[in-house]
Amino acid sequence: MMTRPEPFTYGYARVSTDGQTLEAQVAQLERAGASRVFQEKVSGAKRERAQLTRLLATLNPGDVVLVTRLDRLARSTVDLLNILGTIADKGAAFRSLTDTWADTTTAHGRLTLTVLAGLAEFERELIRVRTGEGRARAKARGVKLGPHFKLTPHQRQEALRRREAGEETLTEIARSYNVSHSTISRLKP
Repeated sequence: MMTRPEPFTYGYARVSTDGQTLEAQVAQLERAGASRVFQEKVSGAKRERAQLTRLLATLNPGDVVLVTRLDRLARSTVDLLNILGTIADKGAAFRSLTDTWADTTTAHGRLTLTVLAGLAEFERELIRVRTGEGRARAKARGVKLGPHFKLTPHQRQEALRRREAGEETLTEIARSYNVSHSTISRLKP
């Protein structure tokens, strides 16, 4: 019978630029008990972070993810909550060394993060409602929503005529209207 391995504490260290160093974060995470530290040099604004993805895939129930500060893990509250949701779905826990309230290994930490998640969801709903109301008001005023045409109806008709005549390339026609050749190629008769 195969037994489940002991829970691990994994560290995650990230810096934004090549000029920064990971050494201080790694040392701090190891002192706090991380048996393995996933490290990467990538902007927090990037959605795809290979080492974070690898860390999340490695997690088993009972494991703990450890970071030095929350901004090393997430670029926004919504991003943080999504990552923490993934960690929780794996049955693992999360702890930030600097932001002591962000600790799902304790009941107080779980409560705090649950309240934050509720507030973020509430804010998303408010934004959705405000956006919908704004769109409805704009439609009532006669505003056409969606992309704007790059060519006037007359220009579209003339460009289509020139394209169909075949005397000029798409690039030449497009250049005369200051648009891309794909705009001319997409014109419908």
